[in-house]
Formats: sequence, C-alpha cells, structure tokens
Amino acid sequence: MTLETAIDSLEGEARTDRLRPVRIWLYVLAVAVLLMVAVGGITRLTDSGLSITEWKPISGMIPPLSAEDWQAEYDAYRQIPEFQLQNHWMDVEAFKSIFWWEWGHRFLGRVIGILFAVPFVVFLVQRRIPKSLTPALVILFVLGGFQGFLGWWMVSSGLTERVDVSQYRLAAHLGAAAILFSALIYVVRTITPQQNLRPAGRAWYASIWVLAGLLFGQLLMGAFVAGLDAGYGYSTWPLMEGKWIPDGLWTHEPAWLSIFESTLTVQFFHRMIAYGIALYAAVLLWIGWRGNRFEGEHKWLMLIGIMLAAQIMLGIATLLLDVPIPLAIGHQALAFMLLGACVAYAADMRRVVI
Repeated sequence: MTLETAIDSLEGEARTDRLRPVRIWLYVLAVAVLLMVAVGGITRLTDSGLSITEWKPISGMIPPLSAEDWQAEYDAYRQIPEFQLQNHWMDVEAFKSIFWWEWGHRFLGRVIGILFAVPFVVFLVQRRIPKSLTPALVILFVLGGFQGFLGWWMVSSGLTERVDVSQYRLAAHLGAAAILFSALIYVVRTITPQQNLRPAGRAWYASIWVLAGLLFGQLLMGAFVAGLDAGYGYSTWPLMEGKWIPDGLWTHEPAWLSIFESTLTVQFFHRMIAYGIALYAAVLLWIGWRGNRFEGEHKWLMLIGIMLAAQIMLGIATLLLDVPIPLAIGHQALAFMLLGACVAYAADMRRVVI
C-alpha cells in the first residue's frame, strides 16, 4: 500500500465516522415515523381521529388541563356529525378516551418535527453533513411538514357532512407517510459503508423497484380498506361470499369507482394485489436463489421473502378474526417495513448496478 493510498483510506474512514451520528439520527427518524403510523392506525381503529376539531400547531401541544378545558373540547366535538349521529351517548369521560389517542398522534408529529430540525441544525454547524446531502435532507423536512398539512386536510373532511374521514384523503395521508419513511431509509442507506457488494444488472435493479411500487400500491389500497371499514366485512378466506370472484363488484356508476368506494370491491382488489405481489416475489426469490444465493446486498431478498410471508399470514388472520387492533396495527407496520426493506435493497444495489 502506498502512502497516498493509506492517507486516502484514513480520510475515508474519518468521513465515515463523522457520518455515523447522522445515520443514527436518520434511523431514529424512520423508527419515529413508523411509530407515528402505528399510533395513527390505532387512532383510526378506535374512531378517535375526529375528537379534536381544530388545528393549532403550537398551542395544540398542550392538552386540556382543567375541567373547563375538557368541557370546551367536548362541546366542540358535540358540534360535528360523528357525535350527533354516532357517538351521542358519550359523556366527557368517554370522550377523553378517544381524545388522548388523537392528541398523542398529533403530539408525536410535532416531536418528530423537533427531532428532525434540532439535530439537523447541530449537524450543519458541526459541518458533519456533506453539501451533497443537504438538499435531500431539506426535501425530507418539507415532506414531514407536508404530512402534517395532509393530516389536517384529512381530518377536516369528517367535520361537516361525514361521520368519518374521506378514504381518499386517508390514502393520501398514509401514502405520504410511506414516501417519507422510504425516503429516510433510502438516504441513510446511501451513506452507509458497504462491503462485499456483488454486481447487479439494471433489469434486476428495476425489478426490485417494481416490487416496491407494487407494495406501495397495495399499501394505498389498504388505506381504502381502512377508510371504508372494508376489513370488517367478508371475513372468510380464500373465498368471498362463497366465491373466488363474488357478485356485485361493479355496482357504482361509473363502474371503476367501485374500486375506491365499494367495500366489497376494495377488499377484493386488496386480496388480488396481494396474490400478484406474492407470485411476483416468488419468481424473484427463485431467480435470486439460482443466481447469487442471497449473498452480499442480495441478503435483503431473503429478508423480503420472509417478511412477505409473515405479512400475508398476518393479513389473513386480521381478516378472519374481525380486525383485532393488535393484528391490524402489526399488519400496517409490517407493510411499511417490507416497503422499507425493498428500498434499502435498491439503495444498496445502486452502487453496483452495471
């Protein structure tokens, strides 16, 4: 080894060490986003999402502290259709049980914002963040702020004429969270030192992004299932109403609208997309096993296969057991982790695509 090579190696290690706190920070942010998705899922399943009827970005961090504060929140909730048509039996004490889930969900969002902004400024001052990475981190911050706006936009859809939020806005909110989570994973993997990477062809690299796209689409369809409470119906598997293809799939006008507004059709398509993903992933696993035996960065493929099998079993159990909250939240969280694994695999491969 020449002196010049040794110096370059030491400088590379120093740069790597300086980025280690940044990597930890980004991983913590990804876990925080995943936790927020889980809390959001519980908020949805407990019908707590409309309990706070105003958006107060700063003062909203402080929960009700007195009986008068609680009464004011309760009185505001009594003005919306969900209370008048569905929860009119609730007194202040019962209202508190749903209020705390929604407040916790919003509070966690604010904490994530602080968790992003403060270390970001500190790392900039320390000159720990490369200039080439700064634009990506700024985009991540914007995505996080936009997620807060989407959350309120979603909630506002259920405050006047509906007893729940729009499934379209719920899908937008969840989809934005998935994009933010995936972007965090992608950025942190691009600054993670790698060893023993194996060359990958462009077609294989693209095939993993196709899988990620299918998983993202399935996640959005899952949001429509949640938004329409479609998981509570047709709780048999593999048949629906005794058939592989049930009657009444296209009842809306125009017919394509059924995919987004019919509980039967939404759940049917959620199942069909799952079958398609399973088949596509099985082909990738077979090709991967024959080609590289899951060595180097391709170890992600084996993990993806295991997670996908677990996700399918969890989805079936959630359906058959009439959507118990722990299983439903696990199903949603695992969907995010599965998408994240695909993105991490693609990010690792990007260095060796030929």
